[in-house]
Amino acid sequence: MANAQNSSNKTILVIGDSLSAEYGIERGKGWVEIIKSDFLGDDDNYEVINASISGDTTSGGLGRLPALLAQHTPSVVIVELGSNDALRGLSLEVSKKNLENMSELSKQAQAKVIIVGMQIPPNFGPVYTQQFKEMFAQVAQEQDALLVPFLFEHFALDKNMFQDDGIHPNEAAQKTMAENVWTVLQQAIN
Repeated sequence: MANAQNSSNKTILVIGDSLSAEYGIERGKGWVEIIKSDFLGDDDNYEVINASISGDTTSGGLGRLPALLAQHTPSVVIVELGSNDALRGLSLEVSKKNLENMSELSKQAQAKVIIVGMQIPPNFGPVYTQQFKEMFAQVAQEQDALLVPFLFEHFALDKNMFQDDGIHPNEAAQKTMAENVWTVLQQAIN
């Protein structure tokens, strides 16, 4: 029955943290909404569900995912999680396993999976920083998922694209974030 529903109306589920939940910017101006309005536009065959929660971790996302899959029957799941794991100094092994489990659950639900990569500042130490960066590509490769290599590509070093906290992108950065994801999302929906 789920596949029959997906054949006419395709749902894109975004499960993420503050980077996807429009933290600190006007509602409706985030990258998820830009994909919905600017890139998918009038195509009413697609519904975009933004199930992102500020502060969420891979553990939190994994805990919420089964109910979201059952409720929305997505054809594509975009996983944008992991940054808060790093900020809390959580084990990368646990984060990686959570991302793998989210991918597996999504694929079992007949959804294509997109893993959104992130990077962290070097003050976390060179080994942790490098392993964190590589984790997303490893999960995507091992899970046969699509990968957005780096959500902040093209603006990561531009302080004018961030809110005063220096962590969260401002409204001006959202279009670039949407373009970074859209490049990969097109492969999943075509």
